Amino acid sequence: MNTSIPLAERQRPSQLAEFIGQSHLIGENAILQKAISSGDIPSMILWGPPGVGKTTLASIIAEASKTSFHSLSAINSGVKDVRDVIDRAKKKKTELSFDNSKPVLFIDEIHRFSKSQQDSLLGAVEQGIITLIGATTENPSFEVISPLLSRCQVYILKPLNKTELRCILDNALSKDTLLKNRSIQIQEDEALLKLSGGDARRLLNICELVINSSGSKKITITNSMVMEHVQQNIVLYDKQGEQHYDIISAFIKSIRGSDPNAAVYWLARMIIGGEDPKFIARRMLILASEDIGNANPTALVLANNCFQAVAAVGYPECELILSQTALYLATSPKGNASYKAIQHAKALAHEKGALPVPLHLRNAPTELMKELDYGKDYAYSHNHENNFIQQEYLPDEIKGTSFYQPGDNPKENEIRKKFKTLWNGKYEFE
Repeated sequence: MNTSIPLAERQRPSQLAEFIGQSHLIGENAILQKAISSGDIPSMILWGPPGVGKTTLASIIAEASKTSFHSLSAINSGVKDVRDVIDRAKKKKTELSFDNSKPVLFIDEIHRFSKSQQDSLLGAVEQGIITLIGATTENPSFEVISPLLSRCQVYILKPLNKTELRCILDNALSKDTLLKNRSIQIQEDEALLKLSGGDARRLLNICELVINSSGSKKITITNSMVMEHVQQNIVLYDKQGEQHYDIISAFIKSIRGSDPNAAVYWLARMIIGGEDPKFIARRMLILASEDIGNANPTALVLANNCFQAVAAVGYPECELILSQTALYLATSPKGNASYKAIQHAKALAHEKGALPVPLHLRNAPTELMKELDYGKDYAYSHNHENNFIQQEYLPDEIKGTSFYQPGDNPKENEIRKKFKTLWNGKYEFE
């Protein structure tokens, strides 16, 4: 046994029966388990945090399907590497025309591939030359191009729970060639589990660090021992763990609460910790509509420009753009009227079901529809003074319902005043 191989790598499962976690995908009668059993493996994107089994699962799928496995990392691979794999797959398919198996091409961190790099995969995936398995920690809706996404199934992997982490830990201590003959007892595991953040690789790396630091054949692992040995390796900000969610929450709530000082502090924490700048910009884009909205419509424009600029320039320059946008949003007037309006409208739509569109609002592209009074009596607003005429736009059952209540800020106070006059009391503007 090569002692230089990390414990996490030594413990990597090689078959499905050894795989721990993701029962919603590979448990009995689960979707991926059925696909593996049948041998009908679709191209897929595995989306989930680090250390939950994406790479391992891809390797197991290739092994189970009795086909060749090619692994590339988007960090250090390009279009040439992708084409080399595809060309080899095409050559094999030509030489072994009777063989219907498709090589598995695994691309780790596929979200780091540019559009042109992702484009290079399209033909091979569509023609069935390869089975693509991409792994990503980022939302593929934002990071994988639509044509490629439409050709792949997306499977979401979850952080490992405490029971699954304990099982992985027990397996390592009882089955690993280098550890099973040592006297290692885990008296307390709270620190190990918390520091792992649902990541099996991190869990085993921490465990190995503590064991190797002990220098004794007989070891009793406690919380204090773990913290003593690991504290120097704990980063200020964990992009994938609990702090990832806590700090972005503090950041958003500081902006919502109009505290620019707190907002820029939490932003600095994320920047120092290496948080994906597009993640930060995306959250500000959502906030600009949810928490500011029509109180200051320019906020959404600036947040959208921020997202585009951040994607273009990256670190370190983009921290200035993030700071400018965060401060602008924090000091902007606030209003959640748009958010409340759509929530109210959705709730009523669910409650009332598919209410019919009033006849005068219906499209009438055929003579039959015109004979049925589709579009009859519709008044074209631009033919009237101030481009407005009162008419009914809601189904009869809910007419007069007011979903949108302008917020109490200068911009929306103007909207309230204008529409009170236009609708002459039809809608109840508070």
